[in-house]
Amino acid sequence: MEISSINPILLLASLIVAATPLLLAAIGELVVEKSGVLNLGVEGMMITGAICGFAISVNTGSPVLGLLAAAVGGATLSLLFAVLTQFALANQVASGLALTLFGLGLSALLGQGYQGVKPPAFPHVDLPILSKIPVLGPILFTQDFVVYLAFFLTLGTWAVLKYTRAGLILRAVGENHDAAHALGYKVVRIRVMAILFGGACAGLGGAYISLIRVPQWTEGMTAGIGWIALALVVFASWKPWRVLLGACLFGGVNVLQLNLQAAGVAIPVEYLAMSPYLITILVLVIMSADRSGAPASLGRSFHASN
Repeated sequence: MEISSINPILLLASLIVAATPLLLAAIGELVVEKSGVLNLGVEGMMITGAICGFAISVNTGSPVLGLLAAAVGGATLSLLFAVLTQFALANQVASGLALTLFGLGLSALLGQGYQGVKPPAFPHVDLPILSKIPVLGPILFTQDFVVYLAFFLTLGTWAVLKYTRAGLILRAVGENHDAAHALGYKVVRIRVMAILFGGACAGLGGAYISLIRVPQWTEGMTAGIGWIALALVVFASWKPWRVLLGACLFGGVNVLQLNLQAAGVAIPVEYLAMSPYLITILVLVIMSADRSGAPASLGRSFHASN
């Protein structure tokens, strides 16, 4: 196989698929961090969502129920983090790392017996008329509905944070939780809701991997995407549109290196495999010159008696 045999349209369509789980996880974490909470358990919530969605989808025959179960699984795990950090006032960094380790172990336990099992197929959506547009049609308008959900979720997050009262309150809690509390806002309740939203998004991202992108269950199959999502939020300066660009960048490089491996390019496989992470980090470091979006209370515990 030669490089000339790589179909650029299929490459770009695959880019969107590869970017979707990262985008879902990163948008959820962005909302969490905008509330002033740092949750390092994204990887654990993603892998938990991956096995919950896979198991329910296989046992019910419904991929949609699998996605719902994944969102519930990720949100349930994030609730544990919320209890530890918002009520027990445990350290957020340590709690997040423990959540990731717990999620990886729990998924390995739940995933026993699902190795080699194929989940029910997830239908693609061919949008009438739009899917027939040359070049853009096959790339943008023949994807599954989760892709469109991820993009609309990104757009909705941007609009809510920028233009709505709810977004203003969330940002106020993240900037100065004491001032927000003095104004009468329920800081803990708002942060718990943000944490649950982030967990549900991470769970959906994990299920997208196990049900759609790689329709099978393999232990540890999220392969560090949760950590990339965490880095993406920070280096994108907590801006949803930059998160979208970063997710597409990672997805593009990841798909490209797979195609180059298949084409038999004379580059060691190890270098190609590490390239998506390396290039994404380098570009995000450049993007991080603008750090104005960092919530001032990020990572700080809140107690009403403070």
